[in-house]
Amino acid sequence: MLSKEEVQRGLNTRIVGKKMFVFESIDSTSTCAKALGDAGTEEGAVVVAEHQSQGRARHGRSWEAEPEKNLLFSILLRPSLEKDNAGLLSFYASVAIARAIESTTGLPVECKWPNDLLMNGKKCCGILLENSYQQNVLSYSVLGAGVNVNQLDFPSAYGSRVTSLALECGNEYDRKQILQKILGELDLLYLSVLRQDFTRILDEWLRRCRMFGHDVTVRHHNQEVHGTAVRLNEDGGLVIQTTGGITTVYAGDVSVVP
Repeated sequence: MLSKEEVQRGLNTRIVGKKMFVFESIDSTSTCAKALGDAGTEEGAVVVAEHQSQGRARHGRSWEAEPEKNLLFSILLRPSLEKDNAGLLSFYASVAIARAIESTTGLPVECKWPNDLLMNGKKCCGILLENSYQQNVLSYSVLGAGVNVNQLDFPSAYGSRVTSLALECGNEYDRKQILQKILGELDLLYLSVLRQDFTRILDEWLRRCRMFGHDVTVRHHNQEVHGTAVRLNEDGGLVIQTTGGITTVYAGDVSVVP
C-alpha cells in the first residue's frame, strides 16, 4: 500500500502535495477533496486511495480499478480564475500527467479531448474536473485522475480501448515514484495557472493531440455531432466543421472516424 510518509519524503514541491491524505479504501477521492474544499482546506491537498467504492468518471459513470495496481487521486486547487476559463484546468492536468508518464515509460503519450490520455491509441488515464464557483469566480477546483499502472486485466466491456503502463511496456512500475513525478509536474506547471497564462500548456496539449483534421463523432446526452475536428476555441471547446456549419462542443465522448 502507498504510504503518505514515503510519497512526501521524496517530494520537492511548493504547493501540490504539501498536505496529503492516503486511504486504503474510500468512496471517492474527489468526494473527499470536495469536502476539504468546502471546509476551507488550503490548496495543494492531495487525496490518494488504493480502492474506491464509488469512483467517478465523466458523465456520472463509475471508474473501476484493481486495488494496489493503479494510481487513484484527487487534488484540491484554488487558482483565481473566471468561470469561462476554469475548464482549461483539465488541459493543465492532462499535460502534467502526460509528461510524467512519458518520462517514466519513454513512450509518447497522446492527449485526447476533453481529458483522456492515450498510449498506442488506448486509454491509460482519465481525468475528472469538478469546479465550485462563487459569483462566476472559481472557489476551488478538484482534479481527479486515475492512471492505469500495473493492472494487466480489464473488464471485457472496455474491449481493447483501455491499457496500462505495464501492458504497453512489459514492466511493473513503482507507483510511488510515478505519483511523485505527477505531483512534481503539476506543481511546476501550476505557476503558469496562477499567472492565468495557459498559452504554453495549450500549445503542448495541441502538439500531443492527433484528432484535428480528422472526422469525429461526439456523443453527449443522447445527441451526436458529426464532422471534422478543426481546433480548440479560447475556453477549451472543441470546434467542429459539420455539414451545417461550425459548431462548438464542451463535453462528450469522442470517436475518431478511421
